[in-house]
Amino acid sequence: MSKKAIEAPPLKAVGPYSLAIDTGQVVYVSGQVHLDGETGKLVEGDVGTQTRQCLENLKKVLNAAGLGFEHIVKTTVFLTDMADFKAMNEVYAQYMVEPFPARSTVQVAALPLGARVEIEAIAQRTS
Repeated sequence: MSKKAIEAPPLKAVGPYSLAIDTGQVVYVSGQVHLDGETGKLVEGDVGTQTRQCLENLKKVLNAAGLGFEHIVKTTVFLTDMADFKAMNEVYAQYMVEPFPARSTVQVAALPLGARVEIEAIAQRTS
């Protein structure tokens, strides 16, 4: 299997990992937090605003791989507070297209850089 790292400037990984790995048919996108790639700081605001930034970052990575939200088959959403689920879900629904991807949403004790929400995705190329 061949694999290629995907870059999506100005976004940068904050550790020893790739933003995404492209295997040819499948692209595995690492979790995206509400980081502003230009400033390197988390976007402030409510969880809706933060979710929007996560999804905009996810879009940049997908686009760098030549894909879009319509190619996503699975997402995982990590929240530091499940009380934020409704607000996250309202913004998430504005980005995802039918048939909606499979999804897991879990509450975690903490996220990198003190983020409140993180979203990872698996996307598949269509033939």
